[in-house]
Amino acid sequence: QVQLVESGGGLVQTGGSLRLSCVTSGIFFVINAMGWYRQAPGKERELVAVFTSSGTADYADSVKGRFTISRDIAKNTVYLQMNSLKPEDTAVYYCNVQRRPTRTNYWGQGTQVTVSS
Repeated sequence: QVQLVESGGGLVQTGGSLRLSCVTSGIFFVINAMGWYRQAPGKERELVAVFTSSGTADYADSVKGRFTISRDIAKNTVYLQMNSLKPEDTAVYYCNVQRRPTRTNYWGQGTQVTVSS
């Protein structure tokens, strides 16, 4: 059973930083992509940062230069370092793993990030 458990969310002021963690387990298949999405109230879920099938990192334009995705394979953990946070970064952040070749998506429960102005 695939499990993705996020942590690290919270309340931070504009300009502050947070680091999200996602511990994965039960992944015994080839991964097509792994990364972070977010969903703000009244908006659709959107990609934030992802490791693609080639291993490269892609970012949404809105977070480039501020957010960094990384992973520790030995710990089965993927991270999202978020710096220079803005109120518009406020959302629930979800960890995602996409299976190859079916492209089945697995999601964590989400962690709330709130940036106050």
